[in-house]
Amino acid sequence: QGYTSFWNDCISSGLRGGILIELALRGRICLEPLSIRKKRLLERKVLLKSDAPTGDVLLDETLRHIRATESAETVQTWIELLTGETWNPFKLQYQLRNVRERIAKALVEKGILTTEKQNFLLFDMTTHPVSNTTEKQRLVKKLQESMLERWVNDPHRMDRRTLALLVLAHSSDVLENVFASLADDKYDVAMNRTKDLLDMDPEVEAAKARSTEMIWAVLAAFNK
Repeated sequence: QGYTSFWNDCISSGLRGGILIELALRGRICLEPLSIRKKRLLERKVLLKSDAPTGDVLLDETLRHIRATESAETVQTWIELLTGETWNPFKLQYQLRNVRERIAKALVEKGILTTEKQNFLLFDMTTHPVSNTTEKQRLVKKLQESMLERWVNDPHRMDRRTLALLVLAHSSDVLENVFASLADDKYDVAMNRTKDLLDMDPEVEAAKARSTEMIWAVLAAFNK
């Protein structure tokens, strides 16, 4: 359609969670080590491992914010700060602004989206409909197959980015759209497996070998 639903208030925070996961996957940030005093994912602070530029404007802007903080913050607090959901006026400087629009423009430059003007009763709005449906279908198919033909029944054997995408689609309240094109029987299987996956205890899963703690910490933040 070129715009996100006016009724979906989860996408903004979901995108910020995605930024934290991407920075962790790129080795720029991590959670502070486990200690006796702080065992829970949502109590552990986000630490800067490297401030080397990633080449992505939003990721690098977030890195600068994390580097600039006087005291480290938790995953949940960072999602709130980057979204602008804080009562502390001194923390408003950490908000990432116009994230959806900036991501959309980057996708326009890559030829995946295009730019149009649409009229919504009282006003005109710039929208960014999908022009390269192949790329969108590739992602949708990848997620569908991860829950069906390529189902491994173990999140730690899944591709990390696929797992992250499932968690973030859930956090952004758009996961059902991924499976909407499936036949009823496959839809039920995919949704049930996804529910089982997302209902896993993030604390337990994060403690397992080969886990990506940041993915489970973001899931914990949204499931709270």
